[in-house]
Amino acid sequence: MLWKNIVSLDEKITDALRLKESGKKIRPAGIFFAHSGDSWFILVVLFVVWLIRRDSWHYTMAVMAASTIALAVLVIIIKFSIKRRRPEGDWGAIYRKSDPHSFPSGHAARTAMLATLAALLGPLWFAIALIIWAPLVSLARVAMGVHYFSDVLAGIVLGILTAFGFFALAPTVAAWLPFLF
Repeated sequence: MLWKNIVSLDEKITDALRLKESGKKIRPAGIFFAHSGDSWFILVVLFVVWLIRRDSWHYTMAVMAASTIALAVLVIIIKFSIKRRRPEGDWGAIYRKSDPHSFPSGHAARTAMLATLAALLGPLWFAIALIIWAPLVSLARVAMGVHYFSDVLAGIVLGILTAFGFFALAPTVAAWLPFLF
Protein backbone atom coordinates (compact mmCIF):
# COMPACT_ATOMS: atom_id res chain seq x y z
CA MET A 1 0.00 0.00 0.00
CA LEU A 2 2.80 2.41 0.90
CA TRP A 3 4.55 1.71 -2.42
CA LYS A 4 1.35 2.50 -4.37
CA ASN A 5 1.03 5.79 -2.49
CA ILE A 6 4.64 6.70 -3.28
CA VAL A 7 4.20 5.86 -6.97
CA SER A 8 0.94 7.81 -7.08
CA LEU A 9 2.57 10.87 -5.49
CA ASP A 10 5.50 10.59 -7.92
CA GLU A 11 3.09 10.54 -10.89
CA LYS A 12 1.16 13.55 -9.54
CA ILE A 13 4.33 15.61 -9.05
CA THR A 14 5.58 14.54 -12.50
CA ASP A 15 2.29 15.56 -14.15
CA ALA A 16 2.32 18.93 -12.35
CA LEU A 17 5.86 19.67 -13.57
CA ARG A 18 5.31 18.52 -17.14
CA LEU A 19 5.14 21.27 -19.76
CA LYS A 20 2.00 21.23 -21.85
CA GLU A 21 2.07 21.78 -25.60
CA SER A 22 0.37 25.13 -24.95
CA GLY A 23 3.42 26.38 -23.02
CA LYS A 24 5.12 27.55 -26.21
CA LYS A 25 7.00 30.45 -24.58
CA ILE A 26 8.81 28.35 -21.99
CA ARG A 27 9.09 25.15 -24.05
CA PRO A 28 12.29 26.25 -25.93
CA ALA A 29 14.01 26.81 -22.58
CA GLY A 30 12.87 23.35 -21.46
CA ILE A 31 14.27 21.81 -24.64
CA PHE A 32 17.56 23.69 -24.28
CA PHE A 33 18.12 22.65 -20.66
CA ALA A 34 16.93 19.07 -21.27
CA HIS A 35 19.56 18.67 -24.01
CA SER A 36 22.33 20.70 -22.31
CA GLY A 37 23.03 17.81 -19.94
CA ASP A 38 23.69 15.31 -22.76
CA SER A 39 26.87 13.36 -22.07
CA TRP A 40 28.28 13.78 -25.60
CA PHE A 41 27.93 17.58 -25.36
CA ILE A 42 29.48 17.73 -21.90
CA LEU A 43 32.37 15.48 -22.92
CA VAL A 44 33.11 17.61 -25.99
CA VAL A 45 33.22 20.80 -23.89
CA LEU A 46 35.41 19.14 -21.25
CA PHE A 47 37.77 17.80 -23.92
CA VAL A 48 38.15 21.16 -25.67
CA VAL A 49 38.95 22.97 -22.40
CA TRP A 50 41.31 20.12 -21.41
CA LEU A 51 43.13 20.49 -24.74
CA ILE A 52 43.62 24.25 -24.62
CA ARG A 53 44.43 24.70 -20.91
CA ARG A 54 47.56 23.54 -19.09
CA ASP A 55 46.74 24.99 -15.67
CA SER A 56 44.36 23.82 -12.93
CA TRP A 57 41.56 23.69 -15.53
CA HIS A 58 43.38 20.85 -17.29
CA TYR A 59 43.22 18.74 -14.13
CA THR A 60 39.61 19.77 -13.38
CA MET A 61 38.45 18.85 -16.89
CA ALA A 62 40.23 15.48 -16.71
CA VAL A 63 38.59 14.68 -13.36
CA MET A 64 35.18 15.74 -14.67
CA ALA A 65 35.52 13.78 -17.93
CA ALA A 66 36.73 10.59 -16.23
CA SER A 67 33.94 10.94 -13.67
CA THR A 68 31.35 11.50 -16.40
CA ILE A 69 32.39 8.30 -18.17
CA ALA A 70 32.51 6.24 -14.96
CA LEU A 71 29.12 7.58 -13.83
CA ALA A 72 27.60 6.74 -17.23
CA VAL A 73 28.62 3.10 -16.76
CA LEU A 74 27.14 3.06 -13.25
CA VAL A 75 23.86 4.66 -14.40
CA ILE A 76 23.52 2.17 -17.27
CA ILE A 77 24.04 -0.75 -14.91
CA ILE A 78 21.35 0.60 -12.56
CA LYS A 79 18.93 1.43 -15.40
CA PHE A 80 19.20 -2.01 -16.97
CA SER A 81 18.82 -3.65 -13.56
CA ILE A 82 15.68 -1.69 -12.60
CA LYS A 83 14.19 -1.29 -16.13
CA ARG A 84 11.65 1.42 -15.30
CA ARG A 85 9.96 2.58 -18.49
CA ARG A 86 10.04 6.27 -19.35
CA PRO A 87 6.80 8.25 -19.03
CA GLU A 88 4.58 8.20 -22.10
CA GLY A 89 5.19 11.08 -24.47
CA ASP A 90 6.29 12.24 -27.89
CA TRP A 91 9.24 14.51 -27.10
CA GLY A 92 12.72 13.06 -26.77
CA ALA A 93 12.55 10.28 -29.35
CA ILE A 94 16.35 9.99 -29.35
CA TYR A 95 16.32 9.24 -25.63
CA ARG A 96 13.35 6.90 -25.88
CA LYS A 97 15.01 4.88 -28.65
CA SER A 98 18.59 4.80 -27.37
CA ASP A 99 17.67 4.31 -23.70
CA PRO A 100 14.10 3.22 -22.91
CA HIS A 101 14.77 3.16 -19.15
CA SER A 102 14.34 6.19 -16.94
CA PHE A 103 15.53 5.33 -13.42
CA PRO A 104 17.77 6.99 -12.39
CA SER A 105 18.10 10.02 -14.62
CA GLY A 106 21.58 10.05 -16.13
CA HIS A 107 21.25 13.76 -16.91
CA ALA A 108 20.37 14.59 -13.30
CA ALA A 109 23.16 12.36 -11.97
CA ARG A 110 25.72 13.81 -14.39
CA THR A 111 24.87 17.47 -13.80
CA ALA A 112 24.65 17.05 -10.00
CA MET A 113 28.00 15.27 -10.05
CA LEU A 114 29.60 18.00 -12.16
CA ALA A 115 28.17 20.74 -9.93
CA THR A 116 29.49 18.97 -6.84
CA LEU A 117 32.91 18.46 -8.41
CA ALA A 118 32.97 22.13 -9.40
CA ALA A 119 32.26 23.04 -5.77
CA LEU A 120 35.10 20.76 -4.64
CA LEU A 121 37.62 21.82 -7.31
CA GLY A 122 36.67 25.50 -7.80
CA PRO A 123 36.75 28.27 -8.76
CA LEU A 124 33.69 29.67 -6.95
CA TRP A 125 32.11 31.29 -10.02
CA PHE A 126 32.27 27.96 -11.88
CA ALA A 127 30.69 26.09 -8.96
CA ILE A 128 27.87 28.65 -8.71
CA ALA A 129 27.17 28.43 -12.44
CA LEU A 130 26.95 24.62 -12.36
CA ILE A 131 24.92 24.61 -9.13
CA ILE A 132 22.35 26.81 -10.89
CA TRP A 133 22.47 24.80 -14.15
CA ALA A 134 22.15 21.29 -12.67
CA PRO A 135 18.62 21.60 -11.20
CA LEU A 136 17.44 23.35 -14.38
CA VAL A 137 18.55 20.33 -16.41
CA SER A 138 16.86 17.96 -13.95
CA LEU A 139 13.57 19.86 -13.95
CA ALA A 140 13.65 20.17 -17.74
CA ARG A 141 13.93 16.38 -18.06
CA VAL A 142 10.67 16.04 -16.10
CA ALA A 143 9.05 19.03 -17.81
CA MET A 144 9.76 17.59 -21.26
CA GLY A 145 8.32 14.22 -20.26
CA VAL A 146 11.33 11.89 -20.44
CA HIS A 147 11.61 11.30 -16.68
CA TYR A 148 9.52 10.94 -13.58
CA PHE A 149 10.28 13.26 -10.67
CA SER A 150 11.70 10.36 -8.64
CA ASP A 151 14.10 9.57 -11.50
CA VAL A 152 15.74 12.97 -11.20
CA LEU A 153 15.74 12.92 -7.40
CA ALA A 154 17.54 9.58 -7.43
CA GLY A 155 19.90 10.88 -10.12
CA ILE A 156 20.75 13.97 -8.07
CA VAL A 157 21.50 11.90 -4.97
CA LEU A 158 23.58 9.43 -7.02
CA GLY A 159 25.49 12.27 -8.69
CA ILE A 160 26.32 14.05 -5.44
CA LEU A 161 27.45 10.85 -3.70
CA THR A 162 29.57 9.66 -6.61
CA ALA A 163 31.20 13.09 -6.95
CA PHE A 164 32.73 12.69 -3.50
CA GLY A 165 33.98 9.22 -4.43
CA PHE A 166 35.45 10.40 -7.73
CA PHE A 167 37.02 13.41 -6.02
CA ALA A 168 38.70 11.10 -3.50
CA LEU A 169 39.90 8.73 -6.24
CA ALA A 170 41.15 11.45 -8.60
CA PRO A 171 44.70 11.70 -7.18
CA THR A 172 45.16 7.92 -7.46
CA VAL A 173 43.84 7.83 -11.03
CA ALA A 174 46.04 10.83 -11.88
CA ALA A 175 49.06 8.97 -10.57
CA TRP A 176 48.19 5.93 -12.73
CA LEU A 177 47.45 8.02 -15.84
CA PRO A 178 49.56 11.19 -15.50
CA PHE A 179 49.38 11.97 -19.23
CA LEU A 180 45.61 12.63 -18.85
CA PHE A 181 45.88 14.82 -15.80
